[in-house]
Amino acid sequence: MRNRLKSALGDFFQQADLVLLALCVGSTLFGMLLIASATHYMSTYKYVIVQGAAMLIGVGLYILFSFVDVEVLVRKWKWILLFNVGFLCMLIPFGVSRNGNRAWIQFSWMPTAVQPAEIVKITFILLLAKQMEWTWEQRHEFRSFRAVFPPAFHLLFMVGLIYAVSGDMGSALVYVFIFLCIAWAAGVAWYWFAGGLGAAVLGAFGLYKLGKVPTYMVDRFHAIFDHSYQPLGAGWQQTRSLLAIGSGRWFGLGLFRGTQTQSATPSSLPYRHTDFIFAAAGEELGFAGCLLIIFLLVAIIFRCLQVARHAKTPYSSYICAGMAGMLIFQTIENIGMCLFVMPVIGLTLPFFSYGGSSIVTLYAAMGIVSGIKKRALPDRMRLR
Repeated sequence: MRNRLKSALGDFFQQADLVLLALCVGSTLFGMLLIASATHYMSTYKYVIVQGAAMLIGVGLYILFSFVDVEVLVRKWKWILLFNVGFLCMLIPFGVSRNGNRAWIQFSWMPTAVQPAEIVKITFILLLAKQMEWTWEQRHEFRSFRAVFPPAFHLLFMVGLIYAVSGDMGSALVYVFIFLCIAWAAGVAWYWFAGGLGAAVLGAFGLYKLGKVPTYMVDRFHAIFDHSYQPLGAGWQQTRSLLAIGSGRWFGLGLFRGTQTQSATPSSLPYRHTDFIFAAAGEELGFAGCLLIIFLLVAIIFRCLQVARHAKTPYSSYICAGMAGMLIFQTIENIGMCLFVMPVIGLTLPFFSYGGSSIVTLYAAMGIVSGIKKRALPDRMRLR
């Protein structure tokens, strides 16, 4: 047993993507430092401890999933689909509401809440990528309605389910962008993207005219185009975020020294250790700190795309594209939200924001990418 473990670890260190792991760990440790500063005014280390524990579990999952062959795993696709639906439906009896969304599950014995939509993103990518590969094998094209409709229906079903059971539109939009990235990688014809965008715009406009869009959503979008709109309401969070980032200038006010980040008053920066951690970094570390965050996230995304390019099978390539898409959308949306150019939809900054289920999920996702890189090596370079 001891020799097997030693051999497996030797295999991991020689063949897994250690560069990707180092980028992920470096980002998380940087994020923990920001979380420690952002929660300093609470006089508690709970958030840092939970984030650290999640990172350790995540690293373990990264190692584990580096050995998992997703080509074999997806053969149980019916069970994976059942897991996706069943886990999300657990929100109906056990969901906990936060900020208007019933998107978390937490029992008294759990140290932190779990967000099913975060975890299901990974299995959704595995299923969607396989569905795309099956469609190509059967039809050898992604131009006809019969080729595009099944994966599109899969997306609509998952988005509808997430919104129905939790009301979490932010998570639902991540699934949409994941679909777009995998569809692009698979070679879906451009006019389907144009048609989908047109249908989405018309559908959103129709729901707005019918009064089916919640008022708070309308106000958040309105505030993006008019920053003077409801400065103490819909635009409050982002107004504080802009003030925090602007006050940091080039090199910031210093860790644990930010005016808003260290203030306990209700008028200071909200959700500074989760949704607006980028703004906290901007205030205390300035433009240089923000640039470092962006560099680390871009490097992780680039690494995923690099593995996708050299993947052994189209299925593996689609998976990496989906993982990259997940990170791209969350990064752009969160940073854009902090800069007041994107609406607030409750998405955290990958690897940096506080969130146990998010960190664990991200490391599992990157472990899958590492495993794909490992299996893309020529046979003569793989350990037996």
